[in-house]
Amino acid sequence: MGPHPYGWWILLHLVLFVFWLGGDLGVFYSSRFVINPNLTPAARATALSIMSGLDLGPKVCLVLFLPSGVTLMATAPHGASLFGIALFPWWSVVAIWVLAAIWLTLNVIQHRTHGRIRMVQRADLAIRFAVIVALAGTGVYTLFAAEPFGVTTNPKWLGAKILLYTIAIAAGLGIRMTLRPFGAAFGALQTNGSTEEVERTLRRSVDGCLPYVWAIWCSVLAAAALGVFKPGAHL
Repeated sequence: MGPHPYGWWILLHLVLFVFWLGGDLGVFYSSRFVINPNLTPAARATALSIMSGLDLGPKVCLVLFLPSGVTLMATAPHGASLFGIALFPWWSVVAIWVLAAIWLTLNVIQHRTHGRIRMVQRADLAIRFAVIVALAGTGVYTLFAAEPFGVTTNPKWLGAKILLYTIAIAAGLGIRMTLRPFGAAFGALQTNGSTEEVERTLRRSVDGCLPYVWAIWCSVLAAAALGVFKPGAHL
């Protein structure tokens, strides 16, 4: 017999974790060159292209974390079939993957068009807010209910992991809002050259994202630790 599907889903989850955090580190490092006033506008434009290219990886990983995590739970060895426990019948897992595919498509389009298509931007925001609300409710319930969804293994670690993932999604929205003045300021830099006001706007936009970036890093690392150690679980 071949390996249990659960092992392959664990591998995918780990790969997403590595690329999410590694890609984010690359984005952070290249952003330092984008806001460096000692570099020429052309060099800073090149750094921005690198930063933008690297940023697609974490965006993909953020979306795929949701369906891969659900499939992990559904294919756990204690399940009765390929899609396992009654909480996740096969059709529900397929539905979550379809939702993730739509969300991922919107993410890629928005990334490629730099958010210029309003309908795509609004659809992506609607999905993000819906996911945040749904996951926050699920996470809180799982964390505080005695036997959430009838599960008797004390899955409080899972509730905390869901909430950490929710924080990461919300922090991504914070980054998006903080970067709103960046595009116009960078366009002015390329057209008219560096000025004190342009540099101040660029630095404020990029550095203003740092608390959200740190929130994402801490959330992803903590979620990974919870997934590995499962503190308090009765397995």
